[in-house]
Amino acid sequence: MEYRVLGRSGILVSELCLGTMTFGNTTNEQDSIEMIHRFLDRGGNFIDTADVYVGGKSEEIVGRAIREKRSEVILATKVRFPTSQDINHVGLSRKHILDGVEASLRRLNTDYIDLYQLHVWDHVTPIEETLRTLDDLVSAGKVRYIGCSNFLAYQLMKSLSVSDFNRYARFISIQPQYSLVCRTMDREMIPLCLEENVGIIPWAPLGGGFLTGRYVRGEEPTEGRLSAKAGESRWELRNTEKNFRILDEVKAIARETEKSPAQVALNWLIRKPGITSPIFGASTLEQFEDNMGALGWKLSSEQWTRLDEISALDEEYPQRFIEKFRRKSTDER
Repeated sequence: MEYRVLGRSGILVSELCLGTMTFGNTTNEQDSIEMIHRFLDRGGNFIDTADVYVGGKSEEIVGRAIREKRSEVILATKVRFPTSQDINHVGLSRKHILDGVEASLRRLNTDYIDLYQLHVWDHVTPIEETLRTLDDLVSAGKVRYIGCSNFLAYQLMKSLSVSDFNRYARFISIQPQYSLVCRTMDREMIPLCLEENVGIIPWAPLGGGFLTGRYVRGEEPTEGRLSAKAGESRWELRNTEKNFRILDEVKAIARETEKSPAQVALNWLIRKPGITSPIFGASTLEQFEDNMGALGWKLSSEQWTRLDEISALDEEYPQRFIEKFRRKSTDER
């Protein structure tokens, strides 16, 4: 296991982060705790959960699993979504955040949260109120660092500016969806994070399971996270010719390296500049072991470039325009 500095902070996190959204749902408690223990035994120290995962069960399981090794774990959780039917038990108001952090601390059976993240932007609460509340939690020692998830680039930059102007605690990380089949963050978010030294912790690094190689052209799945049975079908988002060309390349490299498609896709992401620690999840111990197999080896530069190029976004305005004049200015000098 290798480690990276998380954004503009002094903490080191493992190159993979264990996601726990399935814990207490598709993964029973015994297997969930076993995954956490195996992860820690192999050098992993970064675990991510949220107050709404399985109605708080995920946090409870994580708390029980890490009780004896709490100081060795960088523990992340999130706040924003409804936690009850009460009209104020949602959003990023001072009330909901303060209520939410106390409830998370109880479920996690801990005195502090290492990384407290905003699950998504709140269009009702002024960001100044939210950031002041988070700053108070950092000052009180209940939260050590703060981050965000699912923000647009302007929302992240606005938040950083408000924090800098008021001398509040600053976001050290963002948690966006990012993978070989979802690279929209390349347009503005990743350049912003590199410029502002914000760590990137991608979720869905396997594209909702698409990059495991289990899906076939022209066959809509009846099982799994991309099926209509899962509640909200994401098949239309993944069922494109470009995505299947990416998957074909992943499978080809998997054969060359004698690794699984999931291991190849994760290895590409781990080596992507700007990426701190992809969040991987697993419903079974077999899936957990397969994902952990992404560690301890590297794609060749030629293999990594093949994947990077085939999955790259098409050039669009203003990126194309900016790049044109960047090259021209360089040539003139």
